[in-house]
Amino acid sequence: MSADWYPGIRAFCTHWKHAPMLQQTFETLEREFVDENDACIDAAKGFVECACRLLIQELDDPINPIATWPDSPIKGAHPSFNNWVSAAFRLMALVESRDDPFSKIISQHYSLTEALGRFRDIAGTISHGKNGLSQKLSVHHRRAALLAADAIVTFLHQGYLEREPDPVRTFEPYERFEASNALIEKHVAFDAEADEEGNLSVRVYLPGGEEIALAIEASRLLFGVDREAYKTALNACREAEKAALSGSLFREAGS
Repeated sequence: MSADWYPGIRAFCTHWKHAPMLQQTFETLEREFVDENDACIDAAKGFVECACRLLIQELDDPINPIATWPDSPIKGAHPSFNNWVSAAFRLMALVESRDDPFSKIISQHYSLTEALGRFRDIAGTISHGKNGLSQKLSVHHRRAALLAADAIVTFLHQGYLEREPDPVRTFEPYERFEASNALIEKHVAFDAEADEEGNLSVRVYLPGGEEIALAIEASRLLFGVDREAYKTALNACREAEKAALSGSLFREAGS
């Protein structure tokens, strides 16, 4: 077996390295894969569903969430595996209409999804009890399931990368907005000074003469921009507090 069978899953997991549940599911997939266990089929199915739910959470509109759409695939209380995959495709609007030739490709991915679900039913040793004397599936079954899962995840991931998330709602890090960040740096200026309360008062100058006023505590600035700098400042402040307390006790003893 080769890790080359699931490059799309690996790429998706690398991109969403800050998603704990996705990482845990991927670890299970890799462990079962390396051990050549049929449970990797169940883990592959779990990864696809986890990826779909993550993308839905990232892209869903809180004003008009997909779960409230009249024909929503995930409108029910307990959406199935296929429902989550269908919802992810729907939400990303990867096909303009039913007559779009690209819809034929989409339908094949749905077929792969259904096949992966059937693999899970017959070989999911994690969640389905099996006769202890039953034979394991062949390496070809495991490979087919992983290839199907990888095709679905790759298709969704590439579609997602072609759009820029909403910076207000996204779970993506700052680095995801490279082009937007560069545009802001090109056209926006700012100055800063400490206010009477010791906070940093920042005034941002936008194109067209508009301004944005911000007030930022020193701790919030350090924590948000440089965690190592925050830790250094915290340690220095703790030492200062100890020194001040020791000096106070010394003066009390002397009096």
